[in-house]
Amino acid sequence: MELNVINGSALDLSETVFAKDFNEALIHQAVVTYMAGGRAGTKANKSRSEVRGGGIKPWRQKGTGRARAGTIRSPIWRSGGVTFAAKTRDYSKKLNKKMYKGAMRSILSELVRSDRLIAVEEFTMDAPKTKELLIKVNELAGAQDVLIVTEEANDNVALSARNLYRCEVLTLSKLNPVSLVAHEKVIVTKATLEKIQEWLS
Repeated sequence: MELNVINGSALDLSETVFAKDFNEALIHQAVVTYMAGGRAGTKANKSRSEVRGGGIKPWRQKGTGRARAGTIRSPIWRSGGVTFAAKTRDYSKKLNKKMYKGAMRSILSELVRSDRLIAVEEFTMDAPKTKELLIKVNELAGAQDVLIVTEEANDNVALSARNLYRCEVLTLSKLNPVSLVAHEKVIVTKATLEKIQEWLS
């Protein structure tokens, strides 16, 4: 299958990568796994056993007229421990490489089928100008909700898109399923598409 490249020659795409069926369950699993892996999970509270002090009984058990107490670090006391203390945890999920690649093939195939994947010979900016990038994106994609994928990092493109709400710029190494499904259109350079095809073949 062939894909038209703007300002360049047509690119021959492999049907084993860009003509796969839409597998919603697999894509959902890949998206959930990627998002879960990005969670910090660093919150932590101290339980009553971890709070400093409180080793001595505050007062004797009987005869004071006050409620019995065994430690000043009880959760019901001020500056005491937390009853169900939150602990650091790892939210990441396991996804086989074969499944991840299958999900990426399915997403890219759907983008091609729905004419949401736009291939360009190259995507560069002479200077970091948001207005110029906006004009360029509208000409290429006819939309402002776009993902721009380049092979190498381009500071001018990244700085130009930084202030646009629905415009994201990624290099090939940072490409992920969440960004691919989140945007209306995806603009990819020809060299990047060739690398993606090589990776997923």
